[in-house]
Amino acid sequence: MSSIRSYSPQDPTDLVVEAPAFTSADVARSISRGAEAHHAWSRASPHERAGALEKAASALQDATSELSRLIVREVGKPVAEATAEVARGVAILKYFAAQAFEPDGEVLPGNDGRTLLMVRRRSHGLVGLITPWNFPMAIPLWKAAPALAFGNSVILKPAEQASAVALRLADMLQQWLPQHVFQVATGGPEAGTALVDGADCVSFTGSAAVGRQVARSAVDRGIPVQCEMGGQNASIVMPDAAPEPTAASIAAAAMGYAGQKCTATSRVIVVGDRPDFAEAFVAAVRALSVGDPSDPAVEVGPLITETARDRAATAVATASNQGARVLFGGGRMTDRQGHFMTPAVVSINDQSHPIAQEEVFGPVCALLTADDLPQAIDAANAVKYGLAASVYTSDLAVALDAVDGLDVGMVKVNQPTTGVDFYAPFGGNKASSYGPREQGKAAQVFYTSTRTISMSGVRP
Repeated sequence: MSSIRSYSPQDPTDLVVEAPAFTSADVARSISRGAEAHHAWSRASPHERAGALEKAASALQDATSELSRLIVREVGKPVAEATAEVARGVAILKYFAAQAFEPDGEVLPGNDGRTLLMVRRRSHGLVGLITPWNFPMAIPLWKAAPALAFGNSVILKPAEQASAVALRLADMLQQWLPQHVFQVATGGPEAGTALVDGADCVSFTGSAAVGRQVARSAVDRGIPVQCEMGGQNASIVMPDAAPEPTAASIAAAAMGYAGQKCTATSRVIVVGDRPDFAEAFVAAVRALSVGDPSDPAVEVGPLITETARDRAATAVATASNQGARVLFGGGRMTDRQGHFMTPAVVSINDQSHPIAQEEVFGPVCALLTADDLPQAIDAANAVKYGLAASVYTSDLAVALDAVDGLDVGMVKVNQPTTGVDFYAPFGGNKASSYGPREQGKAAQVFYTSTRTISMSGVRP
């Protein structure tokens, strides 16, 4: 079997792991084993399923330091965020352990007054999970934990750049689960395609282009599918928003973890003439610490690959060539060993500008202006994505108008676009998402299907 290699983005000479590159045949064998394991797991009691998830949560908690260091090393996430991600993974496992005891159906009135009419939920079977590198623990767990809690078996196909974290996570889950209930298929596109072609249900998080292919393939097969894809998230700054704290909040959301979050703020739409805010925002971005992600003081680490860094830097240079004003940053940090760039703030006059329309997935934020709230909402909505947005204001009526007008799946008021509550539904509109929402109570809807059962007693 050939192999894949995952290198540290802050030290490209550091080989974090060499893992098997699963072929279609390898994935097919894993699917067969997982399907067989599902038969017993789906019939396990909720106590057994919840107990396994609780024990896995305790194991993760005990290994917080080790796991956070691995996340920092493999994907370049600043250590404070990496530690928080492990804690979030623990909480997700505990939450869905409790969800295993939730009602799995309902009883309806029978049509003759004697019939017992029930709706029951049951697991799909073998669930395929395709996950990105930027949240190498939280995203696999917020998919796997509910899938397991509701009786499915799971195969995780992680991004190649997050293979080490995925394999370590598997080690910890497999200690408490029956054999083959949770498996990992490392590799590239061939492994992902084979999983979509063979699983009973698929959950995907990644790029919009790949997500559309996954959705089409799953729909052609007639299996449940959800795809969480890109975002081009806007923060609207109203005239009454205090410049310094607002700028600091948005700067962290735009540039933290080098902007490598689907919920990162990509655009700031300033309502009215606010040169004070533009100055405060540039100052807040300038103040962010860029460097070694293992340093607790660092907020902006490297981009995941040299290609990703070059793509983000090129987007800034192209915008400048097309008439945009680069207010700060945008250059490659060639004095460092890893894939670093200076966070960039780019001022543009036209919402149709490519840097406002296309997801850069890097530490780049466009700054625009609007005359009033309706114009700002129109600008925020004038992209193909619809994941998250925020509005900063002290006026409740303005906040409610923004909440009503923004065409996104998640709206924040006086909060950054980043940050997701794992017990609340998560997903976007338009090109950001396809299929049901993730997380919270919505997860049971996706990872199970309903059967309607009509039962009559035998008449004497």
